[in-house]
Amino acid sequence: MRFTAVLVFLTLAIVANVVNGLYFELNGGQTKCFIEENPKDTMLLGKYVLEDMNPPNGQVNTQLALTVRVQDPEKRELLSKTMGASGRFAFTTQMGGEHKICFSTNTSKWFGPSVKTRLHLDIEAGASANDYEEIAKLEQLSSMEIAIRRLNDRINQIRKEQSYQKGREIVFRNTSESTNARVMWWSILQLIVLVLTGVWQMKHLKSFFKAKKLV
Repeated sequence: MRFTAVLVFLTLAIVANVVNGLYFELNGGQTKCFIEENPKDTMLLGKYVLEDMNPPNGQVNTQLALTVRVQDPEKRELLSKTMGASGRFAFTTQMGGEHKICFSTNTSKWFGPSVKTRLHLDIEAGASANDYEEIAKLEQLSSMEIAIRRLNDRINQIRKEQSYQKGREIVFRNTSESTNARVMWWSILQLIVLVLTGVWQMKHLKSFFKAKKLV
């Protein structure tokens, strides 16, 4: 019983959801983008609420809409979606790297001031994006089983992160070694040019002195 309690405690401590929560102003005609760097086959879930900072007559503005666009590291579009004043969006990375997530609203106007809005945004990645309560209902899992499921998903995500970082390290090392080799060969080339230039100048001066009968 004690071992079970310890296991549950450690599981909850390890797999505590990591949520990137923030809010910012997003006025009409503006587009704001963020970079999320994740390994391949990682699901990202975004939850948002778009708030009118100056609602007409103090009422809730139900006409607000948010457009979300996502590009992968190769500038290919993964997601382009227009939604209401609140909602959620999700996508799964097809390759590792920096994914660009952009937000814009429908609040720009030809005449008069643009509507000022505030976007409340939470982005969850990997195992944190899974709805384990829904999974438990669908698969009829016990609290212990769902805790183990959380832990397993978290471990798999950590392995993906490690593999991704290892790949980046290999790329950076190869780039560094290639740069160092180029610098070395460029220095050698400069040295050879300087030596050849010095030899040529000495021969030229010697011929000049002989022509002037100074030697």
